[in-house]
Amino acid sequence: MLEMISGGFRKAQELLQGKVVLQEKHIEDAIKEIRISLLEADVEFHVVKTFLDKVKEKAIGEIVQTRVSHAGKKMKATPEQHFVKICYDELSALMGPVDTSLKLGPRPISAIMMVGLQGSGKTTTTAKLARHLQKNGKKPMMVAADIYRPAAIDQLKVLGSRLDIPVFFAPGKTPPQICRDALEAAQFKGCNVVLFDTAGRTILDDVLMGELEDIKTMTSPENILLVVDAMIGQESVNVAREFDRRLDLSGFILTKLDGDARGGAALSIKEVTKKPIKFLGMGESLDRLEEFRPDGLASRILGYGDIVGLVKDFEEVVDEKKAEEDARKLLKGDFTYDDFLKQLKLMKKMGSLTDLISKLPLGQFGIPQGVQVDDRELMRVEAMINSMTVFEREHPDSLNDSRITRISSGCGQPKNKVVELTHRFNTMRGLMRSIGSGKKKALGRLGLDPGLAGMIDEQIPSQPKKSLVDLKKRKNMRKAVKKAKRRNR
Repeated sequence: MLEMISGGFRKAQELLQGKVVLQEKHIEDAIKEIRISLLEADVEFHVVKTFLDKVKEKAIGEIVQTRVSHAGKKMKATPEQHFVKICYDELSALMGPVDTSLKLGPRPISAIMMVGLQGSGKTTTTAKLARHLQKNGKKPMMVAADIYRPAAIDQLKVLGSRLDIPVFFAPGKTPPQICRDALEAAQFKGCNVVLFDTAGRTILDDVLMGELEDIKTMTSPENILLVVDAMIGQESVNVAREFDRRLDLSGFILTKLDGDARGGAALSIKEVTKKPIKFLGMGESLDRLEEFRPDGLASRILGYGDIVGLVKDFEEVVDEKKAEEDARKLLKGDFTYDDFLKQLKLMKKMGSLTDLISKLPLGQFGIPQGVQVDDRELMRVEAMINSMTVFEREHPDSLNDSRITRISSGCGQPKNKVVELTHRFNTMRGLMRSIGSGKKKALGRLGLDPGLAGMIDEQIPSQPKKSLVDLKKRKNMRKAVKKAKRRNR
């Protein structure tokens, strides 16, 4: 996602590394790399010019504070980090401010009109937004107002049955009449929000816009949301401008941003129309509708991930008390393959691996953004763990060559894949144990600078010295492993 834009900022940071003083030439070279990447990513020309003028003005005109305070401690900031901070602030301002609110009321039944070109993912996004409202205590009803696209009504009915959300449709009537009748039908069904899934076209035309204007006149929707396919690039700005001119949009929902290497729409659309991006449609799951956070996307573009977004995803699928217990176990290095399997299943609930990884600060470890991960790898790992016995899962150190051969045969994976899994598991367990005991040294080995390591260090709870009970447990575990090895001989 957004690899093209991220690449330009990454090159700019590399050009500024090691510079003690940032001269105008250094800034010009960095901005040139960013300009190329933004234009290649289909960001609107005037948006690029305005953004870079602001960055240049602040980068050259401000005095760099090389020492900053954090949590009462003095920390050093380099000119390069100062430049990144300027870019982050300007990117956040370009796509912001945050406004994910929907106008609901004062009528007993609120209306949301979903509009957009054909193929933008409008019907699926309508279902995702209905699911979002449902999770927030509302009683939505979806309205099949697209009478032109084959199977559009059936698609919405299928999505409605999966979510247990009613779908209204009225064969033989025009879309404006269908939407008007849906407001009355919602009262009988006890719904308080209706979502109109209107028809789209492959191109903008006057017939489409006229029909949408009639729906607006007859139903007076509180919200008119344009669903935009981020992959159509700069054309999305022209589409947004025309829809806004004719309908006065409330905001946008960007879809397919996770599959778009360019991402020009995300940076251009709000600046050109002055209307907010409300949500991002990520992935195929009907739960994958994210409230848009400009600071989170700006952070991802710069290679710092989006930890806040990751935590929000995590909070939706995990029990807080259980998570604390797992974290303590993880930092002690005592977790087993069963614990590992539970974490894998949790990750699957949170969405695709590629999306999760894009929210991690990979750029700080020299790993480029846009890493593609095959979600089937989780299934392979799950199959390998399921082929282990209960004893093997609970005692990871018991896996010898004969056991690995049997596991390989049981799950249908090559032996070297099982060996690779055990190596990764043991490395991770050892690393977590190191972080739990000697925190700063372990973080240093991860490649974090001392200042950042210090900031993270404060957030990791100190581990108490091992009690006699803990030592006894480990001794008993070693005995069990030795017995298992003797049996295998």
